[in-house]
Amino acid sequence: MNELLTAVRAGRHHDVPPLVLGLDLPGRRAALSELKELRKEVRSWDWQRRDKIRKALLVAGAGCHTGAAGCASWIGGRDLRDWTRSPYPLILASLKDRDPAWLGDLALRFAGRAALSDAEYTFVGELTRIAQVPLPVTDNLVVGWTELVSAARWRGRTRRPLTDILREDPHSPELAARLFAMPELPPQVDFHDAPDSRDNWPGALCALVEDGLLDRAHLVERCVTRLMRGGRSVDQRFFLAVLLRLGATEEEEDRHLRDWTAMATDGITPVASYAQQVLVRLDARGVLSTRELADVSGAVLFRQEKKLVRAQLTLLGKVLRRDASTADELLPAVAEAFGHEGIDVQERALKLVARYLPAVAGPEVREELASAAARLGPLHRETVTALFGDLVEGEAAEAYEEFLPPAPVLRRHDPAPETVAELVEEVAARVKSHASERWIPSSGVAAPSTGDTHFERTLDGLVRLARTHREELTEALREALAGVYFVEHGLGPYMVDPRSISTSHGTSVVVASLLGLVSDRDRVAWRAKTTVSGPDACAHTALNGVLLDRAWEAAEAIAAGETPFLLATPSWHTGAIEAAELVERLRIYRESGARPGPADFAQALLRVRRGGPEAADVAAAAEALGTGEGDRLAAWIRADEPVAPVLRHPATAVSRPSAGNWWQRTTSGARQVLLATRERTVIRQEFPKSFHWLGRAQLPRAQECYHWGPERSSHWTATLPEDPEALAAWLMPDLLFAADQGQRGAVGFLPALAESAGEVGGATHLALAYGLGARHPEDRTAAVDALLVLAAGGRLDGASLGRELAILIDRDLVKVNRTADTLGTAAATGAYRTVLTVLAAMLPGLLAYEKTPRGLGDLLSVAAECAERCGTGGIPAIAGLAATAGRKGSSQTVRQAARLLATFPAGAEDSLPKASEGLDAPGTGEALAPDRKDQGAAGIGI
Repeated sequence: MNELLTAVRAGRHHDVPPLVLGLDLPGRRAALSELKELRKEVRSWDWQRRDKIRKALLVAGAGCHTGAAGCASWIGGRDLRDWTRSPYPLILASLKDRDPAWLGDLALRFAGRAALSDAEYTFVGELTRIAQVPLPVTDNLVVGWTELVSAARWRGRTRRPLTDILREDPHSPELAARLFAMPELPPQVDFHDAPDSRDNWPGALCALVEDGLLDRAHLVERCVTRLMRGGRSVDQRFFLAVLLRLGATEEEEDRHLRDWTAMATDGITPVASYAQQVLVRLDARGVLSTRELADVSGAVLFRQEKKLVRAQLTLLGKVLRRDASTADELLPAVAEAFGHEGIDVQERALKLVARYLPAVAGPEVREELASAAARLGPLHRETVTALFGDLVEGEAAEAYEEFLPPAPVLRRHDPAPETVAELVEEVAARVKSHASERWIPSSGVAAPSTGDTHFERTLDGLVRLARTHREELTEALREALAGVYFVEHGLGPYMVDPRSISTSHGTSVVVASLLGLVSDRDRVAWRAKTTVSGPDACAHTALNGVLLDRAWEAAEAIAAGETPFLLATPSWHTGAIEAAELVERLRIYRESGARPGPADFAQALLRVRRGGPEAADVAAAAEALGTGEGDRLAAWIRADEPVAPVLRHPATAVSRPSAGNWWQRTTSGARQVLLATRERTVIRQEFPKSFHWLGRAQLPRAQECYHWGPERSSHWTATLPEDPEALAAWLMPDLLFAADQGQRGAVGFLPALAESAGEVGGATHLALAYGLGARHPEDRTAAVDALLVLAAGGRLDGASLGRELAILIDRDLVKVNRTADTLGTAAATGAYRTVLTVLAAMLPGLLAYEKTPRGLGDLLSVAAECAERCGTGGIPAIAGLAATAGRKGSSQTVRQAARLLATFPAGAEDSLPKASEGLDAPGTGEALAPDRKDQGAAGIGI
């Protein structure tokens, strides 16, 4: 036994099997007890020491277990499975003296464990071969099998045919059949090749059917069942691909009539389209009854996909032509299309109803159809009245009510933890989050930021409790953070680099200093790097540098042991501090003889709420403290100036819509619309160096930052909770790239920005315009949230936002179709009036283009929907709308323009200026005349 343990500790895994086989049963049990203790000990080792003995420990423990259940659990242990080559041959060697029945039991138990890989599939296969028992077909084993198949396809220089690989494995038929019963398909089961290719999973499985290895009828039944059940889109497409290749017979189609109707109603678009085609065949064969057709049609016509709706209306029209007596049953189903958002769909359904209305026998059906037609908009009012007469007498319109989320309410920031146990739990949760964070650049997926003030609570707690319970806190932190990388190896360079840090890194800096893991030399060198300068300095690095400088200062305060608490701890969840509270904190500092940290006090000034009726009294109270910090606070409150005044871009920089071809204008010359900020001298003179970037004049630069950016932005809005305009201007390049080039995650800070209490203006609205046109849906959703938050608080200038969107579209920085999708989403929440206000200011410029922008019809559709819901009272008439509605043809743009025009009073456009004159109107885009000092910074269309 001692020799075995020595080999394991030395990592000699090849020596383990013969040593295990040389032990008797009591010896193996005794060795197992020692191995379990060693396993516990190994968990606290550094990764290099652990890796050295993992294989040996795994093989020895497996060989010493006498029960199959315990052996399976040991082999499947996550902490023992980090190796470059599979040790399973060594495990088999250490088990070669076991009874075949025992090996079969081990194979069954191990196959049921989660997340098996290709190596583990091979291991189970070898166990069953040696034990001469059937392969235990489990979902996890199938996953391992698909990994093995995937690896085999790319082994060597050429890609092997998938069908050949499946034919070589004798277990393929039973494992392939299991695919159709799994809750979700393994990710290796891809089928993105050409539709008729045999070298993908659907083609290979159908080849096994042709070989007689798989039962065709069974697979058809399983495919229909899976399509009927629903699930992930990728799985649905796979089963549909298999079903299309196998082809259902007429008898199979007839037998699954109810399944096809359910798929057409609720399936994803490709599945619903296939089911619809089957229903057409069933109708032609007389299998689909009129009642069944009416039921499924009512549900299909409720779907948003125009192709499906049109196909269903075509089927209904075919049946009505064949037998007009079915009108009583089918026309009420047709009327479901009156509620569709597509104006062409509504017209098609209305024509179908008009054609077969004379065939309707019952007055109840006529009344039902009239009631449904009354939902149609003003564009169809004349036709509906001609069809139904007095049956569609309009009811008194109800007063419209806008539905917006509750206005943001300030919530008190949680106080710092009062006990060591509570604080240590928070610290451990924060610093250990490094293991779950994805280290991706700013162009990667990012979680939306909502403002991180929990870090402030933790940081304040460390300062407070380190002063009163340092020894207890230090001991508890060492125990709780045992095994954390920076505790074992010290702070890494990325943890002290402003380009890459997060609030978790800030906490780690303080904890490492408290535990004595940072030398004075390193601390001085690393803190010096928090000050960013030079041509590559950006807002991300500057804001992160502020956070990191504060963390280093807090670490120094903890070492000195004289700071009672931090001044910059927020009063509210947004990060803001009540001015009166800051005065009281300074008073306590004065009485205790504590000296405020420069970075801590500077951050407190940036967070203090400057306005309000009590500002003068608070400033006087601050001045009465008789301290330098009190005087600075009083001056800061009285000045009531933004951290960085933002310059607005000139609207005249945009080409007139009538100047030429839309495509030529937007792809040549200046395109980018960014904002500049003026210098704030007091910040450069009185604040620490790490804050100086915030006080410098910043010219707009469309330069993408290749570092860890938007996904680390949770603390940015809490750094400047009273200055959303400056933050919006500085982060505008990120938003530009989100809209123009598809950078992910840059829009995530907008909801928190909208929730801040500071004054919002042109920069915030321009930032919101970029966000609404972002490429990725999750980013556009964040922008919708920000729009609704601003509207709920009465801080949204819809007309300004509409003009900004028109400018960005004119520069081809924002796509019309994406904007239509986003504004449609916002309207669907109940904010129809808000969205219509935006569109009324946005549309005139777009309607004046000589070449219609792609997606304009969708945008007009959103506007028409809003106008029909909330009315157009108080909304200015839209220049160019009548001209667009009067064009020849029946395009979506013309149809929707006519629909929107019908909601305005007749002649409303007569007194309007031309659309080409509208872009020069002052507003958010009005230029500030720059003086000589600001020349070159007042733009700016770059």
